[in-house]
Amino acid sequence: MIEDDGGPAAADVERAAATGAVLLAGDDLWSDLPSTARAIVVAAIDSFADRGFRATTLRHIAAGSGLSTAALYLHFRSKDDVLFEVSRRGHERALELVRAAATQAPAGHAFRTLVYAFSRWHAEQRTVARVVQYEFAALGQEHRDQVMVLRRATERVVRDVVAQVLGGVDPEGPQVRGAATAVLSLGVDVARWFTPSGPYTPDGIGRLYCELAPRMVVPARV
Repeated sequence: MIEDDGGPAAADVERAAATGAVLLAGDDLWSDLPSTARAIVVAAIDSFADRGFRATTLRHIAAGSGLSTAALYLHFRSKDDVLFEVSRRGHERALELVRAAATQAPAGHAFRTLVYAFSRWHAEQRTVARVVQYEFAALGQEHRDQVMVLRRATERVVRDVVAQVLGGVDPEGPQVRGAATAVLSLGVDVARWFTPSGPYTPDGIGRLYCELAPRMVVPARV
């Protein structure tokens, strides 16, 4: 339900937060990588987020991972390949989250869960998310095309959920597209401004956005 001001009831937010927390549990994008490859990826993420992809050199990544530059080539052909690995996995995780949220019922709960999980993930995984979302343009064309497929799939899932909330309207319509873009933009931007020393926790951000986002899809009763 929506309260008179357009926001969901406290119980609805609590339920979405509980469901979203389950979807986010044990989140580790690199669990399947060998320890050396994992160290390379983590060092690259830190350098990409701090310096930007263009300014990062293989020496930066080698120093951060405790390896020689030559040793990096045993796992990745170039820093471009490292960026693609990070970007691909991050986008796959985002798509996995919104798809899992979209299976919830009713539609209002699916929408709130999606908003909560997507925004909280961008806070909890802020360093990875900054690289994933803000270094997209640094990918080579072939890699960018592959990641764009994931981005478009994520947007389609969000549009479908919004369309259901609005009573099964056309998911390609301007209202649905606008609301979906706004929801995704809110979540993505968390990675830019969130800091653990700030006034919000990742859970707090998820809950706040869970309260605010349904107002963008009024008059549906989310």
